[in-house]
Amino acid sequence: VQLQASGGGLVQAGDSLRLSCVVSGRAINNYNMGWFRQYPGKEREFVVGIRWSGSVTASADSVRGRFTVSRSVAKNTLYLQMNSLKPEDTAVYYCAADGQRSVAVSVERSYDYWGQGTQVTVSS
Repeated sequence: VQLQASGGGLVQAGDSLRLSCVVSGRAINNYNMGWFRQYPGKEREFVVGIRWSGSVTASADSVRGRFTVSRSVAKNTLYLQMNSLKPEDTAVYYCAADGQRSVAVSVERSYDYWGQGTQVTVSS
């Protein structure tokens, strides 16, 4: 399976942005899906996730209430809607797929497949 992330860019604080992640090779509803982000020199951190069934989502405390994960099975695409962006949201964002359908969607090591990353920069 391959993941292609897009939608990053330069925005101002308070703006919104939507990231997309197109999944190819297999249907998206076979996987738990997640978004992670990475700051320079830091480890990747969990942002949001959605289970394979689509019934459960999770989000990090730092983005809860501002970021929303969703998916389109018809388009085989994962989305990250980011509202009220802050400068501290500046990072490279990665989408990921977990074919084992682990219980927790927030654990990085559970994910087998990763997209290439898309840069989000929020200016103050």
